[in-house]
Amino acid sequence: MRESVQRGEDLGLSDDELAFYDALAQNASAIQVHVLNETLNQNDALAKNESDIHVMGVDEIKVNATELVLNVRQSVSIDWTIRESARAKIRVMVRRILRRHDYPPDLQAEATKLVLEQAEALCSEWAGEE
Repeated sequence: MRESVQRGEDLGLSDDELAFYDALAQNASAIQVHVLNETLNQNDALAKNESDIHVMGVDEIKVNATELVLNVRQSVSIDWTIRESARAKIRVMVRRILRRHDYPPDLQAEATKLVLEQAEALCSEWAGEE
């Protein structure tokens, strides 16, 4: 627990933002590994597809996490985890934020799923703040 708090402080993120950051960073780490492997194995093919590859930096992921917390927190209602229409609205909002900040398209679905899981874990606190 202390390590998590310290990591959040080092990154300048709140606990909620750190939860979303971790969800997004899981996929960003996968991108970095994928890019490295592609570079080593298929240098010519990589050069042809350079515009398709985007490695997220720490600052970009922090911006995504902060914006996601702000917007998701404002959108959750007490029953949002039950009502599919409310879940769909938040899912669309998450996808738009990820797209706006150039999160890799092929990993957006998994990131959206992870962000929604984090939001469900945090939503009881958020709904109580209203």
